[in-house]
Amino acid sequence: MKNYVLPIRFGIAISGCLIAYFLILSLLGLHTNIFYSLFNGVITGFGIYEAIKFYKIKKGNDFNYGNGFVAGLIAGGVATLIFTIFFAFYATEFNTRFLEELSTKWANEYRSFEAIVFLVVAVMGFTTTLVLTLSFMQLFKTSLNPSKNKAKNF
Repeated sequence: MKNYVLPIRFGIAISGCLIAYFLILSLLGLHTNIFYSLFNGVITGFGIYEAIKFYKIKKGNDFNYGNGFVAGLIAGGVATLIFTIFFAFYATEFNTRFLEELSTKWANEYRSFEAIVFLVVAVMGFTTTLVLTLSFMQLFKTSLNPSKNKAKNF
């Protein structure tokens, strides 16, 4: 657990940025437009990239693909978990009309619409985390070709 304090901190920071972005959209009345949620991937991606980068700096020569991959997953996973909890609280306690505004059609047809929305938010977050972590680890992994490792010092 001690080795993953840095990725957990990054996960908390990522979730703070996601929450702030959502609340800004809410203040502008744009939070029900799902296309704005695409920027969540940019926020999450930047946070995961930075988490892996700083984790690599911290580990130095002990850094390997597995450690970096786990660091990225932890950062994104923590962010997704916190944001999903916030989203559920927001939709059920703070703005109870949010889900109705989000999609009136679905809310009328499905009784468990809330659960579906929360599940989708969580799955989107964890999927984004997995894909971006795999992508970024291609930048940070150590090559088996020694001449390429000299050029990859961040």
